[in-house]
Amino acid sequence: MDFLQMPLPRQAYLTSVYPAASHTFILREIAGLQGTLKQLAYLAEAMILARHLRTNRIDHLHNHFANAGAHVAMLASALSGVPFSYTLHGTSDLYAPETWHLREKTKRAKLVACISHFARAQAMLFSDTDNWSKLRIVHCGVLPDLYEQKTSANHSGVRLIFVGRLAAVKGLPVLFYAFAKARETHPDLHLTLVGDGDDRAHLEKRAAAMGEAVHFAGYLSQDAVAQALAEADIPVLPSFAEGLPVVLMEALAGARPVIASQVAGVSELVENGVTGFVIPPDDTETLAQRILELASNPALRTQMGIAGQKKAREHFDAGSEAARIGALFAGEGGNGLRPKPLEHPKQVEPT
Repeated sequence: MDFLQMPLPRQAYLTSVYPAASHTFILREIAGLQGTLKQLAYLAEAMILARHLRTNRIDHLHNHFANAGAHVAMLASALSGVPFSYTLHGTSDLYAPETWHLREKTKRAKLVACISHFARAQAMLFSDTDNWSKLRIVHCGVLPDLYEQKTSANHSGVRLIFVGRLAAVKGLPVLFYAFAKARETHPDLHLTLVGDGDDRAHLEKRAAAMGEAVHFAGYLSQDAVAQALAEADIPVLPSFAEGLPVVLMEALAGARPVIASQVAGVSELVENGVTGFVIPPDDTETLAQRILELASNPALRTQMGIAGQKKAREHFDAGSEAARIGALFAGEGGNGLRPKPLEHPKQVEPT
């Protein structure tokens, strides 16, 4: 069954908005005229949403982020009496727990879906112990078939790939240093960067000395990213901060060994020495060594790729994760940190 079409046992309404990080919660603090107007807009949204929830007899409201969209969800829940929940991703939510009022949201929420043990631990830090039982682990996920069915293209040399925003938080200068050093030993290394961002022009200047060895592919569609991963040998993510990166799930699903920084929940996804390598985020020497280790050992790449593909299918399949959160919406799933998937979804009669 397509998880996107999976009927839930009750009606669920999902809402997300993406305001600037400076927004504050209307019940707590209002800063200046602009801030007041924004908070009034949130309240108006919540009033409209609350009426929609009551009119359509919705019995659960979930917001997929912890930011101001969850502010609106919390207000709508208070106005309508409909319980709400939210998903805690990190890391931006965790940079400003007071701004996003994580303690208050967790207190008022029926449940919180944390995408990793790391996210749950941070939620525990910013919530009262009486509310810890609400904190359940539901991973983000991928559609494994999309990545498993892609065919690899024949190419010369060994190809590294980075997929993500071209932003300072991704640590790309660290990758450039390590890549240049590795090429001294393995000159047929190539690096493709998929994505765009404010740092692109700056990064292009930094990479210019390496000539055609570094290619900026720009933004690609999901299907094109899957193909690019299939045509690469080693995905690398040298970030300074992450939550639980979906791009690494995609790479593992495509049977590619990964090299990633040991930040936040990355080690929950990448098992060091088994599905890839986890490295200190500032360590160019170790990154260069790991690149060379994988570049010079095709058998190790294959071995790690098979292990990673198995892990992606078992623990990060989007359909299974949707069934887990569906179970929580239904008041099922057991009491474990990882809720049991909803096995027999009930059809919802149209209203």
